[in-house]
Amino acid sequence: MLRSPPVAEPIIRFKDVRKAFGPKVIYRGLNLDIHAGETITIMGGSGVGKSVMLKLLIRLLEADHGSITFHGREITSMGETEIGTVRQRIAMLFQGAALFDSISVGDNVAYGLHEHYRRLMTEKQIAERVHWALSLVGLPGIEQMRPSDLSGGMKKRVGLARAIAVQPEVLLYDEPTTGLDPINTARINHLINGLKAALKVTSIVVTHDMGSAFLVSDRMAMVFKGEIILAGTPEDFRASTDPRVKDFITGTAPVNEDVATLLGT
Repeated sequence: MLRSPPVAEPIIRFKDVRKAFGPKVIYRGLNLDIHAGETITIMGGSGVGKSVMLKLLIRLLEADHGSITFHGREITSMGETEIGTVRQRIAMLFQGAALFDSISVGDNVAYGLHEHYRRLMTEKQIAERVHWALSLVGLPGIEQMRPSDLSGGMKKRVGLARAIAVQPEVLLYDEPTTGLDPINTARINHLINGLKAALKVTSIVVTHDMGSAFLVSDRMAMVFKGEIILAGTPEDFRASTDPRVKDFITGTAPVNEDVATLLGT
């Protein structure tokens, strides 16, 4: 009798997670499993809590209720030392790149290395790692430049170099293509796919850019009114008959009846 291969345990699991800011409920029951080596895109409209999910994972925000685990270890109850170790393994590219304007590109990329590995790496090793990371994102030799000298697309790539310099197990991308022109958007999408192949990382991408989502995703998950309403492959999303999913993918919004009346339609 043939047996199905065992299903690997997820490396990240959100279970019944709730989060609110005062009266504004962001998550009323977030449930999502993320598996090693996959690229999963978190999608949904503005303000639904996509970026909040990433910040809950690395404890930049605290969950009000529920469980968030990484390799089976509960993140929500970790002390500062433990969560610091998790942040070495889960790196984040922030939406605006979040570079420090007062220091050089090289020092920006080295920031996490000095923060987490200053006792384990020499300055020469840090410099070599910075060069390696900048080369991977196609920007070798710009260590002495300042962030103010860079274009928006270059800032995103330097932010990505800083994230990968610590050689993380998981990469979080918060709206990586927002504000970029089509050429730089294509470049970032190519980097997401290329880094997954080269570094064998698990990637969580937050975006409302459907073109990017379909290009980089192994799986996708859509947030709507505080919960995940669909998680599956890009083919699952294309085949979905749920009007909430279809409208989001196609960019179609229902016309408010009062507005329609005013317009005479």
